[in-house]
Amino acid sequence: MNHCVNFAYALNGPMEGQRLDPATAVEVLREQNLGWVHLAADHPDTQAWVAGNLDYLHETIIEALLAPATRPRAIPIEDGLLVILRGVNMNEGRDPEDMVSIRVWADAERIVTLTRQRVRALEDISQAIEAGHGPETAGEFLAMLAQRLNARLEPLVHDLDQETDALEEDVIGSPGQTLRKRIVEMRLQVIELRRHASPQRLALAALEDTGSPLLDGDDLRHIQETRDRLTRQVENLDEMRDSLAVLREELSSQLSDRLNRNMYILSILSAIFLPLGFLTGLLGINVGGMPGAQDPDAFWYVSGGLLAVGLLQVLFLRRARWL
Repeated sequence: MNHCVNFAYALNGPMEGQRLDPATAVEVLREQNLGWVHLAADHPDTQAWVAGNLDYLHETIIEALLAPATRPRAIPIEDGLLVILRGVNMNEGRDPEDMVSIRVWADAERIVTLTRQRVRALEDISQAIEAGHGPETAGEFLAMLAQRLNARLEPLVHDLDQETDALEEDVIGSPGQTLRKRIVEMRLQVIELRRHASPQRLALAALEDTGSPLLDGDDLRHIQETRDRLTRQVENLDEMRDSLAVLREELSSQLSDRLNRNMYILSILSAIFLPLGFLTGLLGINVGGMPGAQDPDAFWYVSGGLLAVGLLQVLFLRRARWL
């Protein structure tokens, strides 16, 4: 059994909707009926499988399908389409913004997808096929894939938007050092999501403009609707990125104002107690001839004098508008 094949289906013809074993999947790909094979891109046997079963493809296409690093794009090549998209990373222990690349080769008789990690959008299509509601053409498959990828992104962007709104209230109501870390982490997450979502929007636009016969009117309308929804997500990410930058500046300003206010209070206290400390230090020297050393009421005289000096200082500071 060739374990580089994760799963395969016949999308039309006499075996429509059936899950195929790897050997049968190869046979379906060679026939006129449409078949879909999903491969593990990082499996050691994948390169040999692609070279043996997709040998009619140009080597540059094969390199793009197997490349470790990719960028979303859509390119018409002869009678087929090379499409590379990205999906939210829903795998355990992974960051959602570390989006997974999905490489697709599609023509009238075959669809081949490759990923290095699990992609829930492809599993959604798999479940739809088994339920009898799967795509029957390559164009319908691409439209459904784009829609399911975007459906995973929208809740994530919405949650980030809600958290950004909550951060605004926290920054205004109870600013603190812990908020700084949250803002930085969220801003990095938003930037990473936008870095992948914005090229994906361009890739869907390019897919619309290919003029490929694989895409009929309904497919194009579905892709256009998905692109419009993705555009709104990118705009939301832009707004969140700017909002988080403003929040970070506002938080820094508030923390700086708080520090300055505390330093100001300490400076005022120092200004008041500096003369008082000088007087008590002067009166505390242990030498002969200290006035009042033998007077039992001298302590109260000195305390009253220090209180009077302190009050005079406060009055002076208020008249100078330092208080």
